[in-house]
Amino acid sequence: MFDWLATVWTAAARFIAVYGVTPVLAFVHLDRAGDDALEIAQYLLICVVQIAVIALVFRPLESLVPVERWADRRLTRIDRAYTFLKLFGLIPLFAYVFLPLLGTAVGMLTGTPRMEGGVSPLQLDVRVPWFRSHPVALFVAYFTISDFVYYLVHRLQHALPWWWALHSLHHSQRQLSCWSNDRDSIPDDFLEATIIAGVAQLIGVAPVQYALLILLGELLQNFSHANVRLRFGRVIDKLLVDPPYHRLHHMVGDPARPGLQNCNFSFVFPVWDIVFGTALYGEPARPCGVADAGIDADNELGLVAQQGAALRRFLNAIGMRASRDVAAPPVTRHSGEGRNPVFNELP
Repeated sequence: MFDWLATVWTAAARFIAVYGVTPVLAFVHLDRAGDDALEIAQYLLICVVQIAVIALVFRPLESLVPVERWADRRLTRIDRAYTFLKLFGLIPLFAYVFLPLLGTAVGMLTGTPRMEGGVSPLQLDVRVPWFRSHPVALFVAYFTISDFVYYLVHRLQHALPWWWALHSLHHSQRQLSCWSNDRDSIPDDFLEATIIAGVAQLIGVAPVQYALLILLGELLQNFSHANVRLRFGRVIDKLLVDPPYHRLHHMVGDPARPGLQNCNFSFVFPVWDIVFGTALYGEPARPCGVADAGIDADNELGLVAQQGAALRRFLNAIGMRASRDVAAPPVTRHSGEGRNPVFNELP
């Protein structure tokens, strides 16, 4: 029934590979990656689908069932630029250029260089041969492991002062929306991606699997950041992160309840928060952002200036012992105070 769709998809991917990807790879002297041209083209098509889902599904939901009603969405516009930068720039760079190079380095460090056809001793389908005949189960295992690593990395992003200085750009957004997931400082993105890519190489994730794994996680996180008052229910919200759950992670610190926002670090599966005691349920919706006025000032800057501000915070944070915003939020309220949004009740 869907043969025509598969035919159109394949034809579109081949056209993009031949007339788009291959010439670009040749221009930047990455001819060796030309063998992946069709995979890269398919990845780009998947990105287009993802953008379409965000724009045509998540964004309309924000208008139909918003948690907050804003007089305008001015602050959300820059986050769209971050989404395009990440999907069409940083992820393919890692999946098809940096990841193979990292794989070679990992192979050499473990004594099994890829150039000689070796594999990592931690490769999942080698350690558990059953996965070789169950590719879907293998992908689910990859996804679960990567999500756990994301959780651990996310805890560090909030606990280490220098890393929080970079990550704080993501949290400075007052108008949390379906575009906000990719609002990151580039060094923060690269450091996080390097760790995830390194683990992916150790457990044997192929570049195309890595791209799909990241894209699926991205799409789920786009929804969890959305300004919608939709819950998954008391059972499913223990299995998957929903928007109200993740929104609590982005709430402004409350001096009357220090550390309340130090919660809900999970990206896709809340089980990690539940196991490690960082899950918070049942709290009403609160304003999003960061109490520190210096970080909140990101909202008045453009993309390049935001990157510069995060880098300056990073340089100033080197040598600090604890992350102020997590350990003890400053009393100073963000500069947006007095423009508090109107909240709708959650179901």
